[in-house]
Amino acid sequence: MLRRRTLPPPPPPVHLRTWPDRNTLLADRGMALEELRRRILGVHRLLLLWLFALGGVVGWALLTLPIEMIEDRDPMAFIMGPVCAILGLAAFAPSVIGVLLGIRSDRKARELTASWLDLDSHPASDATLRSPGLSLVWLLASLMVCTLGLWASFAATAHAEPGRDSYGDVARGMGTGLILWLTGLVGITKAFGHYRWAMRKLGPTPLTTRHRPSGRASELPGTPSSPPAGRR
Repeated sequence: MLRRRTLPPPPPPVHLRTWPDRNTLLADRGMALEELRRRILGVHRLLLLWLFALGGVVGWALLTLPIEMIEDRDPMAFIMGPVCAILGLAAFAPSVIGVLLGIRSDRKARELTASWLDLDSHPASDATLRSPGLSLVWLLASLMVCTLGLWASFAATAHAEPGRDSYGDVARGMGTGLILWLTGLVGITKAFGHYRWAMRKLGPTPLTTRHRPSGRASELPGTPSSPPAGRR
C-alpha cells in the first residue's frame, strides 16, 4: 500500500516487472496515479501554501519592526532590533524554502505521473486525473489571494502620509502585499499548468483519451499477446 506522505516510486523497468496480469498492473497504476494527483492538487497542498505565506508575512513584519523602532528613536532599538531580525529570518526563510521545495516536489510528481501513464492505457480511470473541480478551487482561491496582495501593496503606498506613517509601515505593507501576490501567482500557475498538462496528456474529452492499444501490457508474464492482423 502506498504511503500517504511520500511520493510513489516510479514503475519498475521492463525486465523487473512481475505483475501476473494486466488487471494487477492497472490496480497498482491506478493507486500510484491517484496518490500523485492528491499530492499535486490536494486541498492540503493549498492550505500548506497559505501557511507558508502566513509565515512569510509574520517574518517580514518582524524584519521591518527594527526600522520603526529606529525611526521612533526607541532606546530599545539596539537591543530588540537584532532579536526581531533573527526571529524574522527564522520565520521568513523556512517559508521561502518550503515553497521552493513544494515546487520541486510538484515537478517530480508530474514526472512520475507521466511515467505511470506511459505504462499502460485505461481511459476510464485516467479521466479522474483531470480534476476540474480542484483546479477551479486552486484558481479562484489564488486569484483572491493575488487580489488581496495587490490591494495591500497599493494601499500601503497610496494612503501613506508624512508624519503619520513611517518607512517601516510602508515597507511592511508593500512586502506583505508582494508575498500574498506571489503566493497567489504560484497557485494560478499551478492551476493553469495542470489544465495544460491534462489537455496535452489526456486529450480534450474522456472519450478521446489515449485510445491507443498498449503494447507494454502484452509483455507481462501470463498476458497473451494479440495475433498480428491478417493471420488466423
